[in-house]
Amino acid sequence: MTGPTLSLSKPVVFIRGGDTRQASVYNGLQALPSDAAGVLIHDGARCLATPELFERCAIALQHTSGLIAAIPVKDTIKQVGANGLITATPDRSQLWAAQTPQGFDVALLKDCHSQGQAQGWQVTDDAALFEKCGLPVKVVEGEETNLKITTPADLAIASLILAQRTTLA
Repeated sequence: MTGPTLSLSKPVVFIRGGDTRQASVYNGLQALPSDAAGVLIHDGARCLATPELFERCAIALQHTSGLIAAIPVKDTIKQVGANGLITATPDRSQLWAAQTPQGFDVALLKDCHSQGQAQGWQVTDDAALFEKCGLPVKVVEGEETNLKITTPADLAIASLILAQRTTLA
């Protein structure tokens, strides 16, 4: 089966995913050109990210070795123990919801992935690997509409956002 013909200015290489997000990113990093200095990593489940967000992240990556798109949380967050009882209420003013794209210096990220494999670290994003390696991660203002589509409700909201964008275009 063949797909549509795309007018792309950069080569596209398809990489086999891993059993985890972490393994999939590692596989992708190994396929980068040897002279790649920086990389933006993005989740396909966040298909509403705008070109402007990618541009902000790419520009910021020129001045830092690690970054994530993120937005301040609006909800009060509760930490809950195994018994179902609240154990803490973190200060909301210091909490941000992580998004993608996430951007990194390629050599540092490869090193963190290698350390993570050697130490058995299991993380949910590459920023957590950077943190475990003791490296700083900058926050770039994300987008409220850059939601992760994982449930039917998310899909319904995404459909409304796309309809609005189409109407405004």
